[in-house]
Amino acid sequence: MVEKAVSFATKCHEGTYRKGSQIPYIVHPLETAVIVSLMTDDEELICAALLHDVIEDAGVTENQLEEEFGYRVAHLVMEETEDKTKSWKERKRATLKHLEHASKEVKILVLADKLSNLRTTARDYLLMGDEIWQRFNEKDKLQHAWYYTTIAARLSELDSFTAYKEYKALCDQVFGAGE
Repeated sequence: MVEKAVSFATKCHEGTYRKGSQIPYIVHPLETAVIVSLMTDDEELICAALLHDVIEDAGVTENQLEEEFGYRVAHLVMEETEDKTKSWKERKRATLKHLEHASKEVKILVLADKLSNLRTTARDYLLMGDEIWQRFNEKDKLQHAWYYTTIAARLSELDSFTAYKEYKALCDQVFGAGE
């Protein structure tokens, strides 16, 4: 099933790149899946990590995902999917509210996704400094700091995982400790 999800996600993200780079977009779902696989051997959760952006970014429907990968994978992806018709701030508030009562599996998926994003941001921040924020829809570093540090608080039950510790350390590196 994982190989099928890799193939599906690769096809969905073909020809797309990470913001502000020439890195193929598929690198992000692959990295997200690797991070999840270091926390669990749950194949459906790993598949959801591979597929987590196909509805949001590639026009795949929940029904298509359910037909291909089953109800649980489709449901996990939907729990990670943002409503792109809303503003950045509305989407981020909705994510944070959702995490207050989300399952451990969803929190693992969110941690992996956000850690992958934050690794890229931290790397590019070292190269570009504050200019990096210009590549995003939300250009205010303080808004990103609010979002990423609040994510950390919402995922604190995962603090025994190395991925969580790395996430917190990268938040401190990019946004400053205690911000």
